[in-house]
Amino acid sequence: MISAVDVIRAKRDRERLTDEQIDWVVAAYTRGDVADEQMAALAMAILLNGMDPGEVARWTAAMIDSGERLALPDVGRPLVDKHSTGGVGDKITLPLAPLVAACGAAVPQLSGRGLGHTGGTLDKLESIPGWRAELSLDEIAAQLADVGAVICATTPTLAPADRKLYALRDVTGTVESIPLIASSIMSKKIAEGTDGLVLDVKSGSGAFMKTAEQARELAAAMVDIGTAHGLRTTAVLTDMSVPLGRAVGNALEVAESVEVLRGGGPPDVVTLTVVLAEEMLALAGIDADPAKVLASGAAYPVWEAMIAAQGGDPSAPLPVATHVEELRAERAGMIGRCDALAVGLAAWRLGAGRARKEHAVQAAAGVRLLVGLGDTVEAGQPLLELHTDTPDAVPGALAALDGGVVVVDGPAPWRPALIGDTLRP
Repeated sequence: MISAVDVIRAKRDRERLTDEQIDWVVAAYTRGDVADEQMAALAMAILLNGMDPGEVARWTAAMIDSGERLALPDVGRPLVDKHSTGGVGDKITLPLAPLVAACGAAVPQLSGRGLGHTGGTLDKLESIPGWRAELSLDEIAAQLADVGAVICATTPTLAPADRKLYALRDVTGTVESIPLIASSIMSKKIAEGTDGLVLDVKSGSGAFMKTAEQARELAAAMVDIGTAHGLRTTAVLTDMSVPLGRAVGNALEVAESVEVLRGGGPPDVVTLTVVLAEEMLALAGIDADPAKVLASGAAYPVWEAMIAAQGGDPSAPLPVATHVEELRAERAGMIGRCDALAVGLAAWRLGAGRARKEHAVQAAAGVRLLVGLGDTVEAGQPLLELHTDTPDAVPGALAALDGGVVVVDGPAPWRPALIGDTLRP
């Protein structure tokens, strides 16, 4: 007879959990037979003592088995998905899904909403008039067949153990556990039933993993889980020490994504979009040149069809903030620091993000960067714009930016490469 106390003691004492213990405790916690305080103790023991790859794979399987798998029918195209560990200005899903679809694959992108300084894909798309996130399985399948791409909310039956455990980890100081992060992400992605998965694993001040070493450990764990479950998985390590692109905030990021889809946009957003598209198409077995497709604007009609299929009006004006305030350079020099976390916190305080999942966000709030790292500026030159519908939020945003955007004498600052290593099975 397995008990919660026995499982907690085993991991507390650095023992390897058996398959039976893992299956039992995840199922029992999901149905309410294991108390929150008991699962919190186990999560802390896992944080402190870790899990081996076999334990992580089994824990992931147990979370998948707590719900249903998304049984997508054959849509006539290979299914390939992408997941980012999150960052500031990380709008890549928006241009990436229609780009990969324009190249011949199908992208079932089940996404979430933002929490804290990292933005949520659904929050961004909900700034488009009429667009809806909640779709039925039949609607998802039909859109994949007709358009080739869908970005929508995850279904409540997908890995319910993960939703319950994540909420607990959030309030018990155990979010940082790499085995639990990896199994949380991968349980949902495996349950989606795609043929291939590309992971964008970020490190830097604006990322969840602050160091490249932590990001690599997480990426390797997720690739191992995918491989163990028969899901072809690739992980790309990317930098999040500075914001991606020049727009941070919901409607602001949609507008910048449209620029990219029309063949323009910031070079870093274009580069990362193309790199991830190349990896996704490789997993799908499709020989195409996503850089050429993106530059030609051929992915933009897919974007329009994807938005319209979910009730949105791709030609409608996006929300505009009622209050815009500039932050200007106090002296001439060079932008020596543009910290992703500082900018993300500022956008959050302006209303672009939420502190709790039930909070609302402002569609038009955020930060628009007018200069980038290494740019030369004059005294009094605008560095960025603060967009909000609540002017009282501006002082808090400016406080978050204090020391985050800095003008120096030179020389040009060093920054990590945008794209790092790629991990494959």
